[in-house]
Amino acid sequence: MTIPDPIVYLIDDDEAVRVAVKDLLESVGLRAETFTSGREFLKAARADVPSCLILDVRLPGVSGLEFQRELTAANVEIPVIFITGHGDIPMTVQAMKAGAVDFLTKPFRDQELLDAIHKAVERDRARREEQAGVEDLRKRYEELTPREREVMGLVVQGLLNKQIATDLGTSETTVKIHRGQVMRKMQADSLPDLVRMAERLSLPAQKY
Repeated sequence: MTIPDPIVYLIDDDEAVRVAVKDLLESVGLRAETFTSGREFLKAARADVPSCLILDVRLPGVSGLEFQRELTAANVEIPVIFITGHGDIPMTVQAMKAGAVDFLTKPFRDQELLDAIHKAVERDRARREEQAGVEDLRKRYEELTPREREVMGLVVQGLLNKQIATDLGTSETTVKIHRGQVMRKMQADSLPDLVRMAERLSLPAQKY
């Protein structure tokens, strides 16, 4: 399986910064796309690959911090690295609390930016892998019959087969059969494994 190359996006209204950062990224083999505003970024088609966004704090109109909030509100999940020539501690704290990967004050060293990009891209790659894993689990869960889903829900709550049979008004033998089908279809190796799957699917947690 080929791992897609990541893309680094940059939003900065300063052309000199856009050119310098893009040249730096391309010199180390990174794909880079630059924009002058958040609106331009949102209108552009973006490849479905691991990525991150380098965002200038002080942009004309909507500021970088405001644009970060807009991305969150629009469910655009992309790690953000802020850059600014006029940073202060409250601004940095606000950005980091909102989920920014890093906050770099100009002039920053090339390696500082590259390190931040590596961290951001890896964070996005991990998020994408987790989402893909959950989607695979959801497909398996959707293959369960309604009764098997009921049984799974009770199993991960810690109920014994006898208790589940009483709760569902069926026999313990029937519950064992359904439970076996759930384990097979969900590809769970053990009860703890099934519980972890339920947690990732946001099903009821196990009771102790």
